[in-house]
Amino acid sequence: MAETTIHNRIAMLRTERGISRRELADALGVHYQTVGYLERGEYNPSLELAMRIAEFFEVPVEVVFSLRPFKRIGEQDSVA
Repeated sequence: MAETTIHNRIAMLRTERGISRRELADALGVHYQTVGYLERGEYNPSLELAMRIAEFFEVPVEVVFSLRPFKRIGEQDSVA
């Protein structure tokens, strides 16, 4: 079974709050390159790391991570 891609908003949240990759990595106790791998979707976080990231940003985990690509800001759900 192929590994599922986990989509995330880490880069958006980090940029929005003026936090560098290194600052986020230090706060999470991971290498700064790990943050880059996560942001690019090259690495899926463990459940523990995903929850620590959501806790760091003070948002629910589903605000940061999704099994489906996130809609762009301003996109509406289509009404059928």
